[in-house]
Amino acid sequence: MEINLVTEAFKFMALGMGVVFSFLIILIFVLKAQGALLTKYFPEKKIEPIKRPNINASSNETAKVAAIVAAVQHHKNLKG
Repeated sequence: MEINLVTEAFKFMALGMGVVFSFLIILIFVLKAQGALLTKYFPEKKIEPIKRPNINASSNETAKVAAIVAAVQHHKNLKG
């Protein structure tokens, strides 16, 4: 009784790869079904754009606000 170890190794390799491949295919279908169920029962909320007040560009306060915003942005960019 002679057992060919190379043939047995290929059988185990094919069986293992087949099981993993099957599991991954099933996982893909389950995740797609889960995504469909979540979007059906929990739809994404639409975000409305923020309405900004109309500020006169020639006023001195507008220039001050713009300078402060630019300074804060510059500070954040240096830290990050």
